Amino acid sequence: MPIQPYINFDGDCLDAVRFYVDVFKTEQPEIMYYEDMPEDPNFPITDDIKKLVLHTTLIINGSSVMFSDVPPDMPFLKGNNVSLTFISNDEEEIRHIFDRLKEGGTVGMELGKTFWSKCYGAVTDKFGVEWQLDFDEE
Repeated sequence: MPIQPYINFDGDCLDAVRFYVDVFKTEQPEIMYYEDMPEDPNFPITDDIKKLVLHTTLIINGSSVMFSDVPPDMPFLKGNNVSLTFISNDEEEIRHIFDRLKEGGTVGMELGKTFWSKCYGAVTDKFGVEWQLDFDEE
């Protein structure tokens, strides 16, 4: 699978997605909001984040570009809010790449099971590039 850019926003993701749909003449995407997440006592969904975008994808000129809002308690730096997502159906490959990328880097989220993936993790490598690694069975 190709590497996909993932762009984070500080509460204005929905506006950005609507703008890009218009600019690039793409189809309206399916949008998952934070309120759509399964309940998790470690991550309570408060009223201030319910309507923020958890995840959506636009197909722009044949490329998938993913978008989300970051929750208010997570760090956000406008202009430096793009990560690259490596998606594979080979869990061993994901684990190998994750282990290599974390050498000298910083783990944002250890590899593990999430409600959307049996193997997902995030790491910023020693060069400052943020990577998301995600297992896709298809």
